[in-house]
Amino acid sequence: MARPLSLQARSLAAAGCVLAAFLALAFLALDNAFYSAAQSALHERLQGYMYAYLAAADTSRSGALIPPEIGPDPRFDRPTASGLYAAILGDRIAGSKAQQWRSPSAVDRELPFDEPLARGQSRFEGPLPSAVGTLYVLAQGVDWLTEAKTELHLTIYVAEDSTALDQQVVTFRRTLLFWLGILGTALLLLLLLVQRWSLAPLRRVAIDLAEVERGAQERLGGAYPRELSGLTTSIDNFIEGERERLKRYRNTLADLAHSLKTPLAVMRSQLENESDNRTLRWTVLEQVGRMDEIVAYQLSRAATSGHQTFATPLPIEPFAEEIVRSLEKVYAAKGVLCEFELAAAARFHGDQGDLMELLGNLLENAFKWARRRVVLTAEPIAGDQRPGLLLRIEDDGPGIAADQVEHLLQRGVRGDERVQGHGIGLSIVQDIVKAYRGELQVDRAPQLGGARFSVTLPAR
Repeated sequence: MARPLSLQARSLAAAGCVLAAFLALAFLALDNAFYSAAQSALHERLQGYMYAYLAAADTSRSGALIPPEIGPDPRFDRPTASGLYAAILGDRIAGSKAQQWRSPSAVDRELPFDEPLARGQSRFEGPLPSAVGTLYVLAQGVDWLTEAKTELHLTIYVAEDSTALDQQVVTFRRTLLFWLGILGTALLLLLLLVQRWSLAPLRRVAIDLAEVERGAQERLGGAYPRELSGLTTSIDNFIEGERERLKRYRNTLADLAHSLKTPLAVMRSQLENESDNRTLRWTVLEQVGRMDEIVAYQLSRAATSGHQTFATPLPIEPFAEEIVRSLEKVYAAKGVLCEFELAAAARFHGDQGDLMELLGNLLENAFKWARRRVVLTAEPIAGDQRPGLLLRIEDDGPGIAADQVEHLLQRGVRGDERVQGHGIGLSIVQDIVKAYRGELQVDRAPQLGGARFSVTLPAR
């Protein structure tokens, strides 16, 4: 598979395409504006030549037009193809039998000067093909009032070769392309620098991740922009969660190995010294049962998912109802009533198995010691990113002595050191709560009088 483009390459390619399109449109717009301005200047120049011819012309006593002897530009007076041409059409022109006068540059040349125009009518055309090349032609129809009080109708033509305008346009386009190319290159280099500066935090995140993978640092270091702070915080939490999970696995294996030493030593001692098969058989069965409890307890600890950065929020009520229905069947003879006080927004952000294990052990312990009533309360804890959870399980049983609470919740209580009457369930609850960075408190229920277990899972 082809390697995907980097973010910088993608951004630069997209910006390059947009910049190229913009510069192309700018080139077309400026070129069109310059061409229109050049044509407008040519039109004004031809109109100036026309007014100069009219100002230099005169009429005879008979009312005929006397054309000027010298044109407004020396090129009109050259007999060669000079690039400037003029003509006057009229019914009375002195010295002309064809009712048309032409400048020396236009004599004996096929030029588009043969269509008379009405008074006040003006026409500017071009570029038009002709025998002397492409021309821009300005024509104007005028009425001349002579000294004899008669009107003389004339049509004046002035034309200029398009070579000068074309050269201006070519020069302008070449210059425009040169400077737009320089501008585009400079903008791309500037954009590259801006992108490198903008993407520097992402490169720093990648470098820090590589350092974490090599073990050079434990977390992503440094202050990151606001847009990346959520991502880096989630990555840090994920890394920390994985480290805690690995540490929990190692501790569980170490505890399992340590817990199995005693029953294995007892069995070995009995096998080496005991001669009575019946006693040996009961000793082995007792130690095997003890080992089975230890293994079940340690496997439950190892299976705890623990704190998760990305977890689907789970509602409390459906899982609690499922557990309570099962416990009501087990403790049907006691007739225990379980009441729910669950907030609608209360959610558990974690693994479903952990929630079932947490509620199951706490509710089972409450059902075991309750006389008639058990109350389950769930409330959300406000947080910036996601809310926490407060769980309370209360019963009306005898409660737990204050001097036993500290020993019950102390760190490292193993399956072969549990408090009589509470089983290994509370140790599993303590492990789950610690895995989710929470807190477990045990005190006396103020209303029911029995034990109250409070589980606080912090918000983020």
